[in-house]
Amino acid sequence: MAEQRKLAAILAADVVGFSRLAGADEDRTLARLRALRSDLIDPTISVHNGRVVKRTGDGALVEFRSVVDAVRCAIEMQSSMQERNAGVPADRRIEFRIGVHLGDVVEEADGDLMGDGVNIAARLEGIATPGAICLSEDAYRQVRTRLDLSVTSLGPVRLKNITDQIGVYSLQIDGAGQPGPAVPRAAVAAAPDKSSVAVLPFTNLSGDPEAGYFADGVVEDIITALARYTDVAVVARNSTFIYKGQAVDIRKVAADLGANYILEGSARKSGNRIRITGQLIDAATGTHLWADRYDGSLDDAFDLQDTLVARIVGAVEPTLRSAEIARVRQKPDEMLNAHDLWLRAQPHAIALRPDDNLVALGYLNRAIALKPDYAPALAFAAWCLTQRYRRATWEPAGPDDFGTATALARRALAAGPDDAVSMAVAGFTLVTLHVDYGTGLDAVRHAVSLNPGSSFVAFVAGSAMVWCEEFEQAMALIEQSIAYGPKEPGYYLSLNMAAVAELLRGRPEAALEAALRATTLNPGSESAFWVLAAAQVETGRLPEARTTLAKFLELAPGITGDRLRSSLPIRNPETMEKVLASLRKAGLPG
Repeated sequence: MAEQRKLAAILAADVVGFSRLAGADEDRTLARLRALRSDLIDPTISVHNGRVVKRTGDGALVEFRSVVDAVRCAIEMQSSMQERNAGVPADRRIEFRIGVHLGDVVEEADGDLMGDGVNIAARLEGIATPGAICLSEDAYRQVRTRLDLSVTSLGPVRLKNITDQIGVYSLQIDGAGQPGPAVPRAAVAAAPDKSSVAVLPFTNLSGDPEAGYFADGVVEDIITALARYTDVAVVARNSTFIYKGQAVDIRKVAADLGANYILEGSARKSGNRIRITGQLIDAATGTHLWADRYDGSLDDAFDLQDTLVARIVGAVEPTLRSAEIARVRQKPDEMLNAHDLWLRAQPHAIALRPDDNLVALGYLNRAIALKPDYAPALAFAAWCLTQRYRRATWEPAGPDDFGTATALARRALAAGPDDAVSMAVAGFTLVTLHVDYGTGLDAVRHAVSLNPGSSFVAFVAGSAMVWCEEFEQAMALIEQSIAYGPKEPGYYLSLNMAAVAELLRGRPEAALEAALRATTLNPGSESAFWVLAAAQVETGRLPEARTTLAKFLELAPGITGDRLRSSLPIRNPETMEKVLASLRKAGLPG
């Protein structure tokens, strides 16, 4: 039989946290999964006239004659699993997530199915929470009048590698084995291995409708901005706004939404001025992780809204990341998934110290072994190897740090085209290694377009542009990073790159100011001391420059002019020689 196109109902299912379960007890997990297939899954599929197209390790792709059959099969599987999991400890339960879609597919000669219909079903399964079923709008339209379902609309959702947004409906199964009200937590459209944050509607304390409209706009923009980050998942707006105007119990709301963190706030208007307050809360402990307030004039409401959102997200996102890093430190080593390992690597990767760098590489290599196409781990492994290659006084991590870093960066670009951080870091790597300026600069520009509010993305993209002397764009990004990223652990790096940019474009007084701030924030990093010394020479402060260079030589023992030439990724040879000439005046050997 030649390949043919047809309309089919596709069910995609897999086991939540299968790698964790198998890592804890592989033999028992595999035995339980085989028993489930023979006793529950395959018989249920058969009863509902389904055909197993293929199994994918812990999952399956199934074709049905109708969407009604597919949804009935999914409901029976999920309700049966609830019964089987009764009394089983949470960390040992086998739980499924299921996606159902009606769409066009291509049937191969061997019976395999290909095409967007299959891809969408698989992506729907990926955003379902444990025990839930996610239906595409096309699938839901076929069953809404035929089955008694209570679902939650997640609205239009952009699924990975699917061009158009897809309307998605979530169905959760209650303890009695019947379809029940969908728990809003299924609105978290991201990988279940990540923690999630819910942004609740801000309370209008003044009663003025204008303040309420403004606060709603701020919350919507915060949700949109946070959703661009890969650190945590974000609960959809239509799930959080059901709490608007209600007095809520934070822990109960967090449990209902499946959220680990809650961001709440308030708005108060007086005349033409408005005050917005915000608090980020750890739902498990009730601890306030961050709180602040912001004032402004409503003369230009849209500009004020953009500014407030940038400041709030600039503080909240690094706070969330720090909380997540602290969380994964408490997890047993054998329970870490690829995202956990990436989080563990973060503070070591940005420390820019050789020992920390090796620790970061250890975590990142483990993450890549678990998930070879995990773009954040690939990109940051490339970042770490680039540091080892570029820093003249560091020992290599392997026989070919340059080649490995280049390969990892290209893999990250292929694996994470929609991940702003991965695109920025991988593009920066190609630029600083002097491998592919065009691809690297295109990648960092794309990263900025994906997440224009990220202070870290702005820093990395701006840094790549500095080395290529695209100063106007670079300084706009670095100034943005400095303005909205003081909570970033690597904030001093933004100041350092501002100093580099000012030095390279011939503004040594401005370079001096930024470099002094950077060295004050991190006196143990040599990065800012060569900039400070060169700026001091160029502003006629030779005695201070000699003292600064002595500190640089102390932090980078054995450094010479020739070694620094091979270390600094300055693209323009004339600029490089000008910098080295200034440093030699201060006493740099070689």
